[in-house]
Amino acid sequence: MNMIVNDCVRELHLPIVQCSVGVSMPVSIAFAIQKCLPLVTCTLLVALVIGVSGCGGPWRDTYFKRGVSRLTQEEIRDRLGPPHTAKTPALGGDSHWTYRFALSEQDLTTLNASFVADASHSVTSLMGKGAETAKPTLYCYRYTLTFSEDKTLKNWKREECVPGTRETLTAK
Repeated sequence: MNMIVNDCVRELHLPIVQCSVGVSMPVSIAFAIQKCLPLVTCTLLVALVIGVSGCGGPWRDTYFKRGVSRLTQEEIRDRLGPPHTAKTPALGGDSHWTYRFALSEQDLTTLNASFVADASHSVTSLMGKGAETAKPTLYCYRYTLTFSEDKTLKNWKREECVPGTRETLTAK
């Protein structure tokens, strides 16, 4: 695999230099495509696998699902910053934290193909049409975390800051 990469780098740089002195370009481009196509195909396949593995909605949902009875308040604070609100009872018991985040439709879908959207945005930007893309609609979501007395995550839920907002805005 490393040999293919080295051949691609050598061949992609040499035709540019040779082209400036008049050597036939179609032969060198065909050779570069023939040598680099497997590398490009593998790269796209890896990107597809990584992108599809991000299925399941917002990453915070997965983080909290896996963290129930395991994550501590300190670990969550290190990852997400201080909570927007924190209620700890003076006489002991469960404490409650809330975080608010803006999530796009893309963040909320079960199949998160952000790599495709990012690639298409990059291509349109290169073509000079990047400013014409619509900005995504953002929705406010509140994560309510409940911690047991030993400060480990007991349970969590995600809900809209204003219930029904997304449903109202996406109704056709």
